[in-house]
Amino acid sequence: MSDFTTLVDLAAERLGGAVIAANDEFFAEKENLVKAPPAEWREGVYTDRGKWMDGWETRRRREPGYDWAIVRLGAPGVVRGVVVDTAFFRGNYPESCSIEGADLPGAPDQKALESAAWAEILPKSPLHGDSRNAFPTHDALRTTHLRLNIFPDGGVARLRVHGEVLPDWEALLRPGGWVDLAALEHGGRVLGQSDMFFGNANNMLLPGRSTHMGDGWETKRRRGPGHDWAIVRLGHRGEVRRAEIDTDHFKGNAPGSCSLDASTSESPDDAVWTPLLGLAKLQPHGRHVFEKELARLDGVTQVRLNIQPDGGIARLRLFGTATAPAR
Repeated sequence: MSDFTTLVDLAAERLGGAVIAANDEFFAEKENLVKAPPAEWREGVYTDRGKWMDGWETRRRREPGYDWAIVRLGAPGVVRGVVVDTAFFRGNYPESCSIEGADLPGAPDQKALESAAWAEILPKSPLHGDSRNAFPTHDALRTTHLRLNIFPDGGVARLRVHGEVLPDWEALLRPGGWVDLAALEHGGRVLGQSDMFFGNANNMLLPGRSTHMGDGWETKRRRGPGHDWAIVRLGHRGEVRRAEIDTDHFKGNAPGSCSLDASTSESPDDAVWTPLLGLAKLQPHGRHVFEKELARLDGVTQVRLNIQPDGGIARLRLFGTATAPAR
């Protein structure tokens, strides 16, 4: 894959990612590593330990060894690449880093983390200060936890862990009922879209309601014929029984209407689209629910959301039943 950063950030706080342990965080807290906003700089701001930094920063090491932090991924999956961001760390960034991963069930305690079989995902690699250090990875193992090692010490502003979600579908399906087949945390993702000038299309698949207008998918104003669209790959083949299309916060720029098409193809290149939801009116700043209006189509793998003619969608939920083994 040429640009792994288009994949889901498995460590994102919005998905439940958290930094759960670190050997040292003297100057700046480990929790900053997975914060959603980019790191910021506050001129002249100091704490009783030194300059305030928006990241994770350890003390200056005076003995052999290295520092580390352990991240619990918000969504388990296969890591395809990482971004180790040293923004604003100019004279205090690590010389290099490495990353290890493990697949640990449940909520492991400190003893389980220490005895885990950690596998190398990223070998020891040099870092540049005040930079987004992007590294593709080639490990194909399911991962729930990562250990970021920095050599020998210093500060990292943000860690982004991009990959493909591999949820535990056996556990998800055990209670019965409908599951959101499109959710990012269930392996859903946007394969492509006509435009996303103002907001990333994958935002539609994030958990919870949107927090503001920038937390959804928004296209530029269309000045020619046609309409905008986004194609969602479901996390599991299934039958969509309920669609929720939310225009929350889009008050003057919601689409006038929308429709849904579905495909049972495994490849987006040879998708044949069948109407799932006919053209339906949308209201600004509201949640729209469709059940009876949906066609009964089994074995759906992809859904195309069409918006007329342009505008913003906060969230898209596609609840249904799984009809085949997980891919």
